[in-house]
Amino acid sequence: MSIKYKKEIFTAGEIAQILGVDKNCGTGISCITTDSRETESGALFVALKGERFDGNDYIPQAIARGASVVVAERMPSELTDDEQKRVYVVDNSVVAFGKIAKAYKSRINPRTIAVTGSVGKTTTKEFIYAVSGARFVTHKTEGNFNNEIGLPLSIFKMPESAQVSVLEMGMSQAGEIHHLTTIANPDIAVITNIGNSHIENLGSRENICKAKLEIIDGMPDDGWVILNADEPMLFAQKGKLKQNLLFVSLSNPQADYRALNIREYEDSTEFDLVAKKRVVTNVRIPTIGRHNVYDATYAFAVGELLGMSDEEIKRGLISFRNTGMRQNIYEYGGITLIEDCYNAGPESMKAAIDVLAKLADKNNCQSIAVLGDMRELGDYSKQLHMEIGTMVASRHISQLLTYGREAENIALGAINHAFKPDNISINTSVENPAASAHAIYKLLNRGDAVLFKASRAVRLERVIDELKKLIDAKGIE
Repeated sequence: MSIKYKKEIFTAGEIAQILGVDKNCGTGISCITTDSRETESGALFVALKGERFDGNDYIPQAIARGASVVVAERMPSELTDDEQKRVYVVDNSVVAFGKIAKAYKSRINPRTIAVTGSVGKTTTKEFIYAVSGARFVTHKTEGNFNNEIGLPLSIFKMPESAQVSVLEMGMSQAGEIHHLTTIANPDIAVITNIGNSHIENLGSRENICKAKLEIIDGMPDDGWVILNADEPMLFAQKGKLKQNLLFVSLSNPQADYRALNIREYEDSTEFDLVAKKRVVTNVRIPTIGRHNVYDATYAFAVGELLGMSDEEIKRGLISFRNTGMRQNIYEYGGITLIEDCYNAGPESMKAAIDVLAKLADKNNCQSIAVLGDMRELGDYSKQLHMEIGTMVASRHISQLLTYGREAENIALGAINHAFKPDNISINTSVENPAASAHAIYKLLNRGDAVLFKASRAVRLERVIDELKKLIDAKGIE
């Protein structure tokens, strides 16, 4: 992973103490890197194992480039005695990397919010960042740096002036969030929901819930946990956790924060909020979809825990900007594109289809859903893809185009619920984006709304790129 962050905070002796290594080469650390090619004089090089490369194989190169200290899992035999003094051998470089990140964070000591969930964790992180940033110097996880390597890298990027840090935590296996939360030690944790993502690895939604709840393992007893009261598995935690609990809801009257009177406009949403038995009116966010109301409400609750006023929180929410390829809605060549290609699970797919349907109803236009494979669903894949097809039919989507072999089951589910086969186009090859782009282009009329949604591995954005080329070359009638 080619990432380097300039830091002048540790000495070689301090690194040895953090890792419990009986060695001290007596030099200072001015840079942290995980890529031997970016190593320079004064650097701490952490040798990590990746899918294709093992950083331990590049220790001599890092030493030659001037690394002051190398954290590694083995000692290369070709190093001189003086060079070997700079290599701190540990059992697990990833664990060691996390320990160093934890030590760095403890020196800054920001209020820390950790966010996880099957769906919506990145958007929730961004809403919390926007809210906190209205008052505090706030740091956040960038992009998808939410795993055992990405989270430490995110922490190292934290400025020493940070007052609040918002860290996203992802997982695909049990135990992964436990590792992340014991690095971050959050004061506040948010679990957005329990879905079917990664059910292939974890076997059941119950196991997914248990894995998400690992987030409390690194929290103090007086920390705060914010959960979704509309998810029965999470609402069932009431009275079971030692930390303080708050619940967010769109429908459960027992929740501490309940959004109601939701009004959707062309490019924004307003709602009122019952917040701890008082009502906050006209809360506005610059995006559409009920799922985004959940995410904004989590952020409102976090803002209150940070001691912010209603007006500060509202100002933060309206400044929200989504990132990457997540539900980016914009006009192109006379049509409205809903670009949501970053990732997809059954819950987020349904939410995106709902946004498409409402947008088409509001604008009285044709709705075109371009839906690709949802990955990591295991034995449940066919059933869950067919359920998406059922929703496509029930929301009266005009045209359905599927992309990928698993997504073919979306078409099957739609047909089983009276969706017209003539309004379906199937492309099972994710290596032929041009074919799907041509099929979409033939359907387009000026003013139409087109949704693109799939798991990241499908790279559905390639279809968008091909479609834009056609629009640029030929226009739309």
